[in-house]
Amino acid sequence: MTLFQGISAFPITPTDADGCADPAALRRLLDRLVAARVDSVGLLGSTGGYAYLGLAERQRVLDLALARVDGQVPVVTGVGALRTADAVALARHAERAGANGLLLAPVSYTPLTEDEVFHHFAAVSEAAGLPLCIYNNPSTTHFSFSVPLLARLAQLPNICAVKMPLPGDGDFAGEIGRLRDALPPDFVIGYSGDWGAAPSLLAGADAFFSVAAGLLPEPFLRLGRAAMSDDATLTGRIDAAFGLLWSLFRDFGSLRVVYAAANKLGLSDAQPPLPILPLPGTQHDRLREALEALPRP
Repeated sequence: MTLFQGISAFPITPTDADGCADPAALRRLLDRLVAARVDSVGLLGSTGGYAYLGLAERQRVLDLALARVDGQVPVVTGVGALRTADAVALARHAERAGANGLLLAPVSYTPLTEDEVFHHFAAVSEAAGLPLCIYNNPSTTHFSFSVPLLARLAQLPNICAVKMPLPGDGDFAGEIGRLRDALPPDFVIGYSGDWGAAPSLLAGADAFFSVAAGLLPEPFLRLGRAAMSDDATLTGRIDAAFGLLWSLFRDFGSLRVVYAAANKLGLSDAQPPLPILPLPGTQHDRLREALEALPRP
């Protein structure tokens, strides 16, 4: 298995109200991921709140995480930033610090053209020698990668994977087929949006980038491993056990839900970064039921 394949677990970055990371809580989260043997840790993704942290704090979080993981599991870190120079600086720091790979979203205030996104990715891919995954997340960046742009980016050095949003029509097999036709044979195609894990992996995706795995690695790995083994019956049974959690994710956004779940599990007392408000208290019984429904060993 190469980097980016399999189950990549994306934990929150517990911080105080000023955006300073809580090292003890971060260690507790990472220890669960290492113990479960996830295929990679996706640090400082959207769930990790990278957009709400200063550059220096992001570098400190990566340093803390790499020291704790200590090479036991590959660490991929998000390097998205408004300015290309900042994304380049984060990529270079990640390489020096010992990260295994990069995740890059085209973060912007002004809507970007395809040429602007291409040059942004070219600068970052050339700045560091680490494998780089394209983060196609139109719900937050308001930029959607066309297949021709993905094919163009795949020719750049080090770019070897894409993290796709769930297809609006639910046709994972059709979309994966179109991407396979346009991209190099060894290019990793993965998805995010946890309620789509089962259908995307059963349809032949190489990877899944999971919010739930960042907090609940063992049950999510059981789901992912079943789907990657093409066991549709077992996958369906495990996915059904996650149904209450997927419903909360869809209704309130996975970020609010996993912060509240981390609180409930005693792993962190951190709250989402303002202006994001916590999961409403009226939903906490629903969250408790969702956690209790998860598959056990």
